[in-house]
Amino acid sequence: MDFNFLTPITIGFFTAFIMGPVFWVLLETSITKGFKAAVAFDLGVMFADACFIGVCYLGSFQLLEDDQNKQGLFVLGGTILLLYGLFSWINRNKKSKDQPEIQETKENYFGLAAKGFAINILNVGVFIFWGGVTIVSSPASGKSFTSFVLFFSIVLLSYFITDLLKISVANRFKSLLTGKGIVIVNSIVSLILIVSGVVLILKGA
Repeated sequence: MDFNFLTPITIGFFTAFIMGPVFWVLLETSITKGFKAAVAFDLGVMFADACFIGVCYLGSFQLLEDDQNKQGLFVLGGTILLLYGLFSWINRNKKSKDQPEIQETKENYFGLAAKGFAINILNVGVFIFWGGVTIVSSPASGKSFTSFVLFFSIVLLSYFITDLLKISVANRFKSLLTGKGIVIVNSIVSLILIVSGVVLILKGA
């Protein structure tokens, strides 16, 4: 089978650096909760991406061709992200008090994975992105189901490996943070979530 492995590897690598809410929450999780916690969060994100890709393959991406459907999804996803961002902002000081020393502790890894899945699955922009990737890369991914699965498995694997490198780098900075530093990181991520939610709501308005 004639298959170009470079294309899916390149797509996965650059996708890992898209500056969306997930990008910043992943770094925050690595810094404030540790490497394993960030990996658990990222696995939830990856599962949401896999769901999006599967839905796009089945043709349900046509749902977004209706402007009313697209607007409704933007408003719904944006509202939830906005509310989550506001909740995180309100509790940013509490987080630093609950964890005065940053260290590897026993975390609710399933909960972190669910958090990653929820934040990603509610971002309609991610759905549109994967729909676009599915369409644009169709000549490279092939028309057969096997070729499609192989292509996007490599994309997601490349994406995940790049995320592991990001998590590892961010994790090295955790020893430099004080309680005040954690508040600053939490505040920045909360603001990014709030702004992302507002942007999605405005797109759907």
